[in-house]
Amino acid sequence: MRSSTRILPSFAAAITLAAALLLTACGNGGPAVDTPRPALVVHPGALNLSAEAFAGDVRARQESPLAFQISGHLIRRLVDVGARVTKGQVLAELDPGDVGLNVDAARATLATAQADLQLAQAERDRYRALAAKQAVSRSQLDTTENTFKAAAARVQQASAQLDVARNQAGYASLHAPADGVIAQRQAEAGQIVAAGQAIFTLADDGDREVQISIPEQRIAAFKVGQ
Repeated sequence: MRSSTRILPSFAAAITLAAALLLTACGNGGPAVDTPRPALVVHPGALNLSAEAFAGDVRARQESPLAFQISGHLIRRLVDVGARVTKGQVLAELDPGDVGLNVDAARATLATAQADLQLAQAERDRYRALAAKQAVSRSQLDTTENTFKAAAARVQQASAQLDVARNQAGYASLHAPADGVIAQRQAEAGQIVAAGQAIFTLADDGDREVQISIPEQRIAAFKVGQ
């Protein structure tokens, strides 16, 4: 009986200490209680079965093919598809060798024609002096006059050909006619291109339009202004 009396107070003290430790743990660092979070709710509406969708492209209202005015060997392409260009910008170049030779040939032809004109003029002036002295016939004077006129015409023709050759030399560079974006490229450096052959397609800055594709069986369902 004496030993039982000593054990009971010790057991009660242990229970009291354990309860105190449990309460301390719950108050400091215990698991937090989850709080309810709001949820986003979307109510489905009625499906619009009348709506239709078609694939389409947005493009410039004005698209211009760009080409050289002369034929030649394309040696440089300075822009690519998607590049934004400004009016007057050089886009591509032809080999200037051939057009340069044409200019040299036209210049030489003009020099020859001018020399012939000087000779014909001197001959005409001499025959005019002789005709004034009645040393030559009228027909001989007319012949020298006609020779002089023909030489003068050849000078004018050679001068015009030189101007054309010089213009063609300027045509060896392809310039943008307006501001815009390169939409297509139809030639590569190294090609021999003909006069008028499209090298680029330029989409001009300005108005845009949408081009869509409608199935053939649905065309009758669409009206102008719908």
